[in-house]
Amino acid sequence: MNGPVFDIAHMLAGGLVLVSMMMLYQDRLYALLNVFALHSLVLTLSVAWQAFVQDAPHLYVTAAIALIFKAIVIPVALHRMIRQLGIHREIETVVGVGPTMLAGIGLVALSIVVMLRVTPEADPLAREDLAFALSVLLLGLLIMVTRRNAVSQVVGFMSLENGLVLAATGAKGMPLVVEISVAFSILIAFIVIGVFLFRIRERFDTVDVRALDDFRGRRRK
Repeated sequence: MNGPVFDIAHMLAGGLVLVSMMMLYQDRLYALLNVFALHSLVLTLSVAWQAFVQDAPHLYVTAAIALIFKAIVIPVALHRMIRQLGIHREIETVVGVGPTMLAGIGLVALSIVVMLRVTPEADPLAREDLAFALSVLLLGLLIMVTRRNAVSQVVGFMSLENGLVLAATGAKGMPLVVEISVAFSILIAFIVIGVFLFRIRERFDTVDVRALDDFRGRRRK
């Protein structure tokens, strides 16, 4: 593989990890949603470049799905949902931003070390894409764990799925029927999550997941 092709793929996959770190730093919902839209846009560019490198036209469908649904439809829908629910714009975290960022850096380092060691014979581009994809996946889990607001946890889940898409496309792509089924599964999951958020707001007058823990604790007593 020639230098520029590898460098561009490396830059786009690494950019996805960088934007994931930016998501960890955000403390306001609107800013988090905007960064998630950027996250999905970088994923779109990465998948489209993989389609060009691998000469796999079906990956352009994956890129289009990521652009339409994840970079546009879902962020816009979440923006409207926040306004309709009257959610507090600041994000409450379990720990401070500093420790969270340090944990994120540690997860990225762990992902790179583990993935490069367990795939020594793989194609260099696939190895690094898988390492970056594992980093994005773990950072998405970290967002879900360290955020108390249900909307921010939804964003963490969506960013986690972006990492799975990056892994699948880096490993020579996946069948088109799988891509379409995954896209519809994510759309259905988003609709269910939206209904769930409205029900939480209606029942507890908040979308802080601590309200669910408190309610569960009272039910057990």
